[in-house]
Amino acid sequence: MLNRRRNDRNDRNTSHETSLIARGTVIRGDLRFSGALHLDGRIEGTVLGEGDDAMFTLSEHGQVHGEIHVPQAVINGHVTGDVVVSVRLELAPLARIDGDLRYHTLEMAAGAQVNGRISRQVEEAQRELPAPDAELDEAMPA
Repeated sequence: MLNRRRNDRNDRNTSHETSLIARGTVIRGDLRFSGALHLDGRIEGTVLGEGDDAMFTLSEHGQVHGEIHVPQAVINGHVTGDVVVSVRLELAPLARIDGDLRYHTLEMAAGAQVNGRISRQVEEAQRELPAPDAELDEAMPA
């Protein structure tokens, strides 16, 4: 019965499993992930989180030399490249970003550094105005 509960819990949380890239590991090339990724090592390439619940965590030992495109992130290591976070970004005290930063929601601790442009992304606004009713245009003199 205990094993059954454990298996049921794992089945419900499959999208929240965390992948770990350990300290001392170097990946050269782009990395796509879903769920959660915790990086203690180094990635030389683009990091791309797929899905709205993708979560990237960069520890104080971790490094990324390339771009990061994820919905959610907690950064406490060194990033050399642009960072784009579409939902929520937390910069911890040891975070250092050498590149441009785009975010929707940002929490930044004292000591975190961004050496580049910082800009907030807003939801896509409706760019086209609705067409006016033809009857109203005819009824109102110009």
